Amino acid sequence: MVSDPVRARLLHLADARGVSLAALSRLLGKNASYLQQFVRKGSPRKLEETDRAKLARFFRVSEEELGRPEEISSTRSGDSAAVGASEEWVAIARLVLGASAGPGGLDQDETAFDSIRFSVRWLRAMGLQPGHLATITVAGDSMEPTLRDGDEILVDQRQKALRDGIHVVRLDGVLLVKRVETGHPGHVTLRSDNPAYGVIECAAGDLAVIGRVVWKSGRI
Repeated sequence: MVSDPVRARLLHLADARGVSLAALSRLLGKNASYLQQFVRKGSPRKLEETDRAKLARFFRVSEEELGRPEEISSTRSGDSAAVGASEEWVAIARLVLGASAGPGGLDQDETAFDSIRFSVRWLRAMGLQPGHLATITVAGDSMEPTLRDGDEILVDQRQKALRDGIHVVRLDGVLLVKRVETGHPGHVTLRSDNPAYGVIECAAGDLAVIGRVVWKSGRI
């Protein structure tokens, strides 16, 4: 079964990353032999959608490389309400990233632990590409009232250029969710929407933009 392009690609990615199939299986919450059976014995016949999304995020590749069809349709035959209005969905990884809207968190664990399904049509309308997106849970109150503790934020990792807006950034090894201001060349200001928090000033070269926050959700 290794001759199958999806299985061969998974083996290549695992080898290049130096991670075993058993470790990847545990990442997915499966028994240690799960991916070994998938690769060697063809069982399961294809990866589950959530498993595929987690692996794609872990290896930083598109889900198509791991077998996702170009379009996933939820239209069911015989469902007249869905005829001509099929919905397409894609699973976007939820990351344990330590991004913080409080004092910050160390970027020590970038593995996906879950996923959220988004409409592909909506993402396209927003100009977003699924392979470059991730969701992160906000921790802390420094960005209130815009972002509250526990909100989920959608981060577009294509948008790494320094420009004004709310971004996930890395500064001194710490991930932060802050409002970026770039008024002076070579200089960046990081502001919190909560006035109880101070302003962070830094050189542009000291800051790495992880991605721009393009959407949020949270409890009412």
